[in-house]
Amino acid sequence: MIENELSQKIIGCAIEVHKQLGPGLLESAYQECLYYELKQSGLKVLKKNTTFNQL
Repeated sequence: MIENELSQKIIGCAIEVHKQLGPGLLESAYQECLYYELKQSGLKVLKKNTTFNQL
């Protein structure tokens, strides 16, 4: 897959998530749904690690 095709697939998934959810949700909701859409489109996706260590 060339970069242009990959970019189109990612942007298409992001647009679909936004169309389905609309504005006003927390970023984490969009991240989780975009992760799902990208996986469904056949891309290999890693989740961002959001674990924080307390000192």
